[in-house]
Amino acid sequence: MGLKLSILDQSPFDEGKTAVDAFRHTVALARKAEELGYHRFWVSEHHDSAAVAGSSPEVLIAYLLAQTERIRIGSGGVMLQHYSPYKVAENFNVLASLAPGRVDLGIGRAPGGLPRSTKALQQETAGQSRPLADKLVELEQYLTDTIPDDHPLHGLKAIPLPTQPADLYLLGTTPASAELAASRGIPYVFAQFINGDETAVRQSLDTYRNRFAPRKSARPEAILALSVIVADTDEEAKRLAADAKLVKIHLESGRTITVKTVEHAEEFGRQSEEKYTIEVKEADVVHGSKETVRAKLLDIQRKYGVDELILILALKEFEQRLHALSELKEAFAETVV
Repeated sequence: MGLKLSILDQSPFDEGKTAVDAFRHTVALARKAEELGYHRFWVSEHHDSAAVAGSSPEVLIAYLLAQTERIRIGSGGVMLQHYSPYKVAENFNVLASLAPGRVDLGIGRAPGGLPRSTKALQQETAGQSRPLADKLVELEQYLTDTIPDDHPLHGLKAIPLPTQPADLYLLGTTPASAELAASRGIPYVFAQFINGDETAVRQSLDTYRNRFAPRKSARPEAILALSVIVADTDEEAKRLAADAKLVKIHLESGRTITVKTVEHAEEFGRQSEEKYTIEVKEADVVHGSKETVRAKLLDIQRKYGVDELILILALKEFEQRLHALSELKEAFAETVV
């Protein structure tokens, strides 16, 4: 089984750098990823963040498509809970018409920000967003121009209608998200960099494969997204990985949100106006020299039976991320397809 490698970039603010720098780095990484033969390059959606600049993946994707020629470009992901499925379909139909066969629409389930930003994004609905499952179905219908006769908006089209609509993916971290992807017969991306629990990974991927509802000869397409640190030596990579933490805030309502820092978690708790607890543990980051990381990633591929990994380069400096991109490609020169 060959292994496809892809990249998810969050346009981080490197220390002392601006949003101009963050997006310039993202563009450079996308170009380099295309040059090196990576399969796809995705960008994320975060709101009101001091850590990352990528708040509008649709806009950034358009620019990246114009700056590249072959590599697939997409979202990892658009937070559909905040938006009209119709407008999301229009946005991605425009993108798919500009770059046929190169656009991915990954849908995320997380809020992508603090409660205050969620309130601002959903102010027209007073926070009463429809269930994600319903919005996902409607989005897919608009993308494929298959709104059923009994839909109240039957006949409405998300213009333009591209010859090759954006490919739809669902991102998640639980068996529930896996079951939703399976029920729609669409590819599923498990975000192992958010939930590294091995039992959760296995249960989610098993749920997806066992309950997959094939449509039009589709087959289950399970992908794993994970963080990596590549350095010249195992010792250097271990040192760099020592600072990587996973911070979760557990709200009294039962929700658990993964954030980047304890300070971020505390602010989330304050804005939520709920009682909360914070959990901090070592982040599950694959790290080492290029040879070590190659061996670890191949082991992960065998363990979970996936044929694609989406990698987040968990390094603080742009030059380190660019170097890691090349090192990984060199390590997998005989493996990546």
